[in-house]
Amino acid sequence: MATHYHDKTQHSSRRRFLKQATVGGLALSSLGSQLLGAAPKTSANVVASLDGRLFKTLKFGMIKGGSVLERFQMAKEAGFSGVELDVPGLPIEEANAASAATGITVDGAVGSSHWAIRHSDPDPAVRAKALEKLIKGIEETRAVGGSTILLVVGHGKDGSHEEVWERSIANIKLALPHAAKHGVTIVIENVWNHFCYDHQGDSNQTAELLAKYVDAFQSPFVGLQFDIGNHWKYGSMGDWIRLLGKRIVKLDVKGFSRQKNKFSKIGEGDIDFADVRKALVEINYHGWCAAEVGGGDLTRLKEISKNMDQAFGLTK
Repeated sequence: MATHYHDKTQHSSRRRFLKQATVGGLALSSLGSQLLGAAPKTSANVVASLDGRLFKTLKFGMIKGGSVLERFQMAKEAGFSGVELDVPGLPIEEANAASAATGITVDGAVGSSHWAIRHSDPDPAVRAKALEKLIKGIEETRAVGGSTILLVVGHGKDGSHEEVWERSIANIKLALPHAAKHGVTIVIENVWNHFCYDHQGDSNQTAELLAKYVDAFQSPFVGLQFDIGNHWKYGSMGDWIRLLGKRIVKLDVKGFSRQKNKFSKIGEGDIDFADVRKALVEINYHGWCAAEVGGGDLTRLKEISKNMDQAFGLTK
């Protein structure tokens, strides 16, 4: 009898141990997923709010009139929390003073010469100039507290796909030590540059090539500033966001109409913003979203801010 009781006790203890281990393992798995930034599961029919996840910024050039301080004040009054400046050549002291006075964050910067002076250019002298401007832009971005510099990596007209791929990656990689030193991430924007998509193709394209391009750098200091409007003509933006996932560091937004084949105000056109919102929640996106549309005075900036609120379901 004693032996039988001992066996039952061992069996019961073993069951308790397995149950506790399973519960503990699930808890650790859940914690691990949170630490790794895994996307939370959401109902197929319910999209969590983007409040507290998405923060509004805009391009400095969209703010018309006045000093740097006055333009920062306009951005704040219109409902924006950040501003993106152009580099190189930004007014560092004025920008820092305006940021301190208004509470507006300079969240990042935009390369001002990358369309004309390209990292994919066949001429090595041009590529060297592009690198010089990128490095200077990184330094200036750091000087105003920005965390990213937006970059158009090149253009398909500079050669074959392989040539543009190889030239641009090799040139941009030379800037990575500077990006790491200053803590500034180079964020590639998806644009109509005839690269990593078929410019004459249909709306069923994917982001696979763009993802592979970013991954080719093998660096935490290269990511994407994904423009939601730019490639709606070529594919599902929700699906592109899902595929690109954690490669997306920041967002740009504008409207686009496939039916009219033209860009539009944010929320106009036919972009599926409901699916965009769902995808952003699925990849657990938290970060800045920059308006990139026609700007203007305070009235126009308030309209842009309101359009962003409506497109992304923001209430705060």
